[in-house]
Amino acid sequence: MIASTPVPPYYAVIFSSLRTEGDQGYGQAALRMLELAREQPGFLGVESAREDGLGITVSYWASEASILAWKQQAEHSEVRAQGRASWYSAFHTRVCKVERAYAFHS
Repeated sequence: MIASTPVPPYYAVIFSSLRTEGDQGYGQAALRMLELAREQPGFLGVESAREDGLGITVSYWASEASILAWKQQAEHSEVRAQGRASWYSAFHTRVCKVERAYAFHS
């Protein structure tokens, strides 16, 4: 599903990852993190796709402060540590300011 975002500017956090084999509780944790993110002030939406082990999740935020608060959220910090230990063989996080956005809907 494509996230509905406001008129720019706003921020995007792009999380690209390579998974390890097996679920090991990943699916349940991912659902919980989505639920928790939706409760955070400044959260605007999320888009995610996974194919052949590569996952890309883009979350949208109102400000850099809201991104930092999400990063420091205690349960999210614990799950990030679990990701490093069990779920990911590699990942990369990028934070971007969205200055322009265009859309098409048929």
